[in-house]
Amino acid sequence: MHKLVKKKVLIPFIAIAILVTGSSFKSDFFEIAKQIEIFTTLFKELNMNYVDETNPAELMDTAIKNMLEDLDPYTKFLNEQDVEAYKINNAGEYSGIGSLVRSYKDKLLIVEPYKDYPADKAGLKAGDEIIKIGDINVADFDDNASELLKGANGTYVTVTYKRQGETKTTTIKREGIEVDAVPFYKMVDGKTGYIVLSKFNAKASDQTKEALKDLKGKGAEKIILDLRGNPGGLLSEAINVTNLFVPKGELIVTTKSKVKKFNREYKTKNKAVDTEIPLVVLVNGRSASASEIVSGSLQDLDRAVIMGARSFGKGLVQRPMKLTYGTQLKVTISRYYTASGRCIQALDYWNRDDSGNAVRNTEFNDFKTRNGRKVQDGGGVLPDIEIEAAKTNNLTKALLASHTIFDYATTYSYKNKVEDVSKFSFTSNDFEGFKTFVSNSDFSFETKSQKALREALSGDDKEIYGSNVQDGYKNLLAEMEKSKLNALDTFQKEIQKNLEDEIVKRYFYREGLYNYYLLKDEAILAATELLNANEKYTSILK
Repeated sequence: MHKLVKKKVLIPFIAIAILVTGSSFKSDFFEIAKQIEIFTTLFKELNMNYVDETNPAELMDTAIKNMLEDLDPYTKFLNEQDVEAYKINNAGEYSGIGSLVRSYKDKLLIVEPYKDYPADKAGLKAGDEIIKIGDINVADFDDNASELLKGANGTYVTVTYKRQGETKTTTIKREGIEVDAVPFYKMVDGKTGYIVLSKFNAKASDQTKEALKDLKGKGAEKIILDLRGNPGGLLSEAINVTNLFVPKGELIVTTKSKVKKFNREYKTKNKAVDTEIPLVVLVNGRSASASEIVSGSLQDLDRAVIMGARSFGKGLVQRPMKLTYGTQLKVTISRYYTASGRCIQALDYWNRDDSGNAVRNTEFNDFKTRNGRKVQDGGGVLPDIEIEAAKTNNLTKALLASHTIFDYATTYSYKNKVEDVSKFSFTSNDFEGFKTFVSNSDFSFETKSQKALREALSGDDKEIYGSNVQDGYKNLLAEMEKSKLNALDTFQKEIQKNLEDEIVKRYFYREGLYNYYLLKDEAILAATELLNANEKYTSILK
């Protein structure tokens, strides 16, 4: 029986402060036992004596989450549903409707229906807002309502959704869903193969190996491995993917922890598929974790030329620890170091600024690749060749995070017909339309300079300054707001790349997007050109 939303009460979480500040996570078992006893007695007295009815499960959930927030964003408590989702994500198989879904308090948003899977067959499109599943209103459901979309093969689920202001209903027959690690591979030209590796689940190395062998069978003498947007996954699969291109016995990554048993060296264990084939690896700011192990170590071993933009910078390793009642703690246990010995962690979660945000590393240490090339730590993997369109900036990040680009693509897809991906072109007039869309939307983001000015206007110092100075501040803020819209032109190339990606998927699914890449993607075109210039490729690595 599904739990519905109950009225919540605000409770001062003294327990959280005691637990967070009282325990320093040292190997001092007496101190740990003492703090647990304090928390247990406090939790008991609070629930027994608080003036209103409390919900012990909700209180504990809040206490745990607040405690873990002081660490890093990857250390998380997983309830029973989270554990199941974690397993599904790593296995790459589940039963459901076959769509990427984003959860809100009052709705579920279809982000990407997978081609020929149930949601697609039922007519759901990106941008559709699911407001009711069966007879349950999403707004009334306390847990993650997307779980209601999952179920046994062959079972049916009826959903009510809104599209462009109109309410519709459809029934979906659930199926077994396979999430491919390699959703696409193809020959770019007569001698160059292209492989997209989108995640490091349990299928990653097997599917990459299969694609590599198939492409070689079709005449591929050079390979482009695309890790852009790959958020990572299983460490073991990162080692195995790297192993496809480097021989057995190579050190790929080292993990270092305060717990001795987690200090390990990971070496390749199998015979490589091809240790000589010229290789370009594409990365961007959303290539993280396992993607950075593969790209970073291939760079350190001078086995591949890395192209694109600086990667995300996640050099931390997590492991799930079993707790009681089917729950788990996914905890950061170590840092990892690529083949040259560098850790590419970009954010320091243990040193925060005045706003509580993790400090970004700005001072990097130099390391050497096998051939003596200089590489650095502390800020992700920096490509050997940077591609302008692959870079990102705070404005583009804000447009993506606020889903402004996604929303514009939804509007665009209902106003325009595109029948051939090879003929799709996002024109200068289209970009002007996007700028108008942004100016009419509620999109906003605050720069550091704006924040400082606002604080100056609202702080105690404002009484010191006269009205002329205060008016000057306000005028400057207004001008800065206007200039942010002008920045859309400054970063048009990066923004338009994301717009095109989102729009093409609306018409031709992800497969169509990759075919579009082969025709027009700047990074793939540059990689192909480099691989066709053997002397230049070799000179970069030596």
